[in-house]
Amino acid sequence: MIQQPILVLGGTGKSGARVVSRLTEMGVAVRVGTRSGEPGFDWTDRDTWDTVLEGVKRVYIVPFDGERLTRPFVRRAREFGVERVVLLSGRGVDVPGYAGENSVAGRTHLDGEDAVRECGMEWTILRPGWFAQNFSEGFFRDAVLAGELRLPAADGAASFVDAEDIAAVAVAALTEDGHAGQTYELSGPRAVTMAEAVGEISEAIGRPVRYVPLPDGEFVAELVAQGWPEADAEDYAMAVGPIRRGMDSHVSDGVRRALGRPPRDFAEFVEAAVAAGAWQG
Repeated sequence: MIQQPILVLGGTGKSGARVVSRLTEMGVAVRVGTRSGEPGFDWTDRDTWDTVLEGVKRVYIVPFDGERLTRPFVRRAREFGVERVVLLSGRGVDVPGYAGENSVAGRTHLDGEDAVRECGMEWTILRPGWFAQNFSEGFFRDAVLAGELRLPAADGAASFVDAEDIAAVAVAALTEDGHAGQTYELSGPRAVTMAEAVGEISEAIGRPVRYVPLPDGEFVAELVAQGWPEADAEDYAMAVGPIRRGMDSHVSDGVRRALGRPPRDFAEFVEAAVAAGAWQG
C-alpha cells in the first residue's frame, strides 16, 4: 500500500485528470499540482514547488511547454526525497525531421527526458502520439461541432492514442514495480486519416463532419484572420506537419508492453465520447 500522496502535475489536463481519477479509485492519496490546488502549484513560481513536494515520494510530470523547467523541478524533487518520477513526453522528440528546429515543445521534452534519465531516481518516460481526445476535448472539437475540420495534414494518417490508455500506463508506472528505466511509445492499434477519423465520428453522431486539407500557408492565414498570433499559427501548422509527412502512422507497442493488453481502438474512443455527450452542441 502506498502511504504517501502521489503528486500529479497537470492534474486537470487530458492525461493528468484521468491519472488522478484512477489513483483515487484505487484508494491512493493524490496531491493535484495546479494553481487552484491546495497547496497551489505554479510552474513559473518556484516558491510553490516546495510545498507540493513536501512528503511526496512519487510524481507524475506534465511539463510546462515553452520553458525548460522540468530539469530544475526534478532536481528539487530529489532534494525533497522523491523516489520515482513518471514523465509525459511526446512522440518523435528524438526523430530527425519530426518537429521543426524551432519546436518549443520538442526542446521542452528533450531537455526533460535528459533530466529525468540523469536524476538518480526511478524514472519512466511516456511518449504518446496524437491524443484521440483532441477530437472530443481539445482543439479539434469546435471544428467537429461546426461540421468541418480544416488542417494541413493532407491525406496523412495518425495512430491516435486514447488518453485513458496514457493514464493507465502512467498509473501502472507510478504504483507498480517493473517500469523503472522504461520509455513507452504509446499509440492506438491502427492509423486513421483525418478524413477517416471525422467520418467515424460523423457516423456515430448522425450528422455530417468533413475534413478539408489545406496548404500550410492557407491554414496559417486562416488562423491569423481569426485573431491568432502568426507565430502560434505557424507552430500549429508545424505540429501537424508530421502527420502530412507520414511520420505519425506507425503503431507503437508501449501500451501492450506496460499493461499486457492492446490499446483502445479509435472506434472505442468514439463510442465512449458519444456516450459522454462530447459532441452535443
